[in-house]
Amino acid sequence: MRLYYTAAGRIVAGPFCAELAKAKKPYRELPPDEMAKATGTSHHGGIAAVAKPVPVPFLDGVNPPDVPLLLVLDQIGNPHNLGAIARSAVFFGVRTLLLHEAPGAAMPSDAAYRTAEGALEYLDIFRTKDLARALRGLAPHYRIAAATLRREAVPYQTMPRDRKLALVLGNEERGVSAEVLAVCRREIRIDSSGPVQSLNVAQAAAVLLAAFGPAAATS
Repeated sequence: MRLYYTAAGRIVAGPFCAELAKAKKPYRELPPDEMAKATGTSHHGGIAAVAKPVPVPFLDGVNPPDVPLLLVLDQIGNPHNLGAIARSAVFFGVRTLLLHEAPGAAMPSDAAYRTAEGALEYLDIFRTKDLARALRGLAPHYRIAAATLRREAVPYQTMPRDRKLALVLGNEERGVSAEVLAVCRREIRIDSSGPVQSLNVAQAAAVLLAAFGPAAATS
């Protein structure tokens, strides 16, 4: 691990530098232009750490997570959307995320971590390369519902809340894939009350997480 900071971030970095010194890890103050080069962004806030990413484990089909709401992302492609969804999930009390690892799908990355503003650190994140199969294994434990714009979808407010829920959100352009949709027992939608007919996936996630998250269940 390495720590970089600018003069403006010196006070914040001080305690971290002390701990890194004890561990004999490097840290360095950089001028603003070098800081931007080292971090790859001008939005670094004056301090940045270079560290190995936490590995994302595969979902254990034998002992799946036991949570009130399991958020499932089917090939979300934009890492900024992944980060925004993670932030909303943590805000509304959701702590477990399942990612469909496929070509073009976003996984935790620098961009996702920046957008999440620390939220990814609070999530238990799992991955699978065969989401349809994983959902079939989860079916005995969860009601599986996909957010779609299809005619078959019903307003999300009408969905029963008597079981644990696996909520599936799909790709920004294609939506939930056909093979995954075939496993979902319910399709829900967010009805529009204006001329715009759909939401960005991160916005849709916030609406649904507010409705089905642990806080909503106790209110």
